[in-house]
Amino acid sequence: MPFFRYQAINAAGEQLDGDMEAHDANAVAHRLQNMGYMPLRVDETRAGGGMLSFGARRGKVGQDEIAMFTREIATLLKAGLPLDRALEIVINLSDNEAVRELVGQIREDVRGGATLHSAMAARGGVFSRLYLNMIRAGETSGTLATVLARLTEFMERSKELRETVRSALIYPSILVVVAALSVVVLLIFVVPQFTQMFEDSGKALPLPTQIVVGLGEFLQEWWWALLAGVYIAYLFMRQQMANPDSRYHWDARFLGMPLVGELVARIEVARFSRTLGTLLANGVTLLSALSIVRETLTNSYMAERLDGVIAQLREGKGLGRPLLETGVFPGLAVHMVMVGEETGRLQDMLFQVADVFDREVQTAVKRMLGLMEPVLILGLGLIIGGIIMSILVAILSVNELTG
Repeated sequence: MPFFRYQAINAAGEQLDGDMEAHDANAVAHRLQNMGYMPLRVDETRAGGGMLSFGARRGKVGQDEIAMFTREIATLLKAGLPLDRALEIVINLSDNEAVRELVGQIREDVRGGATLHSAMAARGGVFSRLYLNMIRAGETSGTLATVLARLTEFMERSKELRETVRSALIYPSILVVVAALSVVVLLIFVVPQFTQMFEDSGKALPLPTQIVVGLGEFLQEWWWALLAGVYIAYLFMRQQMANPDSRYHWDARFLGMPLVGELVARIEVARFSRTLGTLLANGVTLLSALSIVRETLTNSYMAERLDGVIAQLREGKGLGRPLLETGVFPGLAVHMVMVGEETGRLQDMLFQVADVFDREVQTAVKRMLGLMEPVLILGLGLIIGGIIMSILVAILSVNELTG
């Protein structure tokens, strides 16, 4: 069985470190709880003693590290420790220098009388507006530990959604790269081996062979121009996406694309629903929550449509009907929101919408992969087969001439 290194606290709030052999991390956590300890971290150890920890040593505090110390603070607060002591333990637990420095600054501000919200807000750019507003709502309502736990769950679910999409793109990307490399190798290294033989025959080559030979010669002489063109196109798209006006038009085009637009809309609706539901569950008003949610949407076209929703909400027109009038939010999601408004269970319905569209994103991704894989494989086979056939046709014509 593997060994696990654990970090826990006892009833007196003292930190404990040790190693334990178990089938998995959950077994270690359960065993520690039965011993009367509160488990904070359980990491599998390598044979050499190194830890397979969540969050590597990095000079920058990323979302994974933020999610980890948020969960640790929530666990410690629920165990009854004061905030100052919880922050101190988190500093001792972290193996990331940047995290220790960040939490240390927050602890000093808290010791100086600042609220956790203001201490985090002072670390400009590290914590999102969503994160800060939820912290403030938790402090105001006296439920900071519960809010931190919900915030951690929200961050983990958001990460799962991102990873689902990112992982789904790996295989098609590999296929595209392999296809491009295969064609380049054929045109640059294989086709030129037959070019001299074709020229010595003195016979006009078939049109497909002329095209293939021409492409090979172009790549041999102008490969650098092709790479430069790809890089320029990348810079152009990067500049377009950095410009708010250009990005707005591109985001609108993405929504109108078949399959891709449907996937983008579902991803944004899942993010919108979970973020809004989480904010409402923690006491943030609907108007304030919507303005925060607007900033979390990555599609600027959909985000801009929320401005009209916010304006109509101020006029007392509710949330569901204005969302429907935007024309960009799926009908199922909007009608579920309307049901939530009518029954007074809006936040619960928003979480259901998020769960439904999380599953729909996974289904849409699988559907796209199911369509893309055979198309890419067939396309690669046709291109390589076409190159080979053009060479064979030319070879046969040369042999007929010599015969």
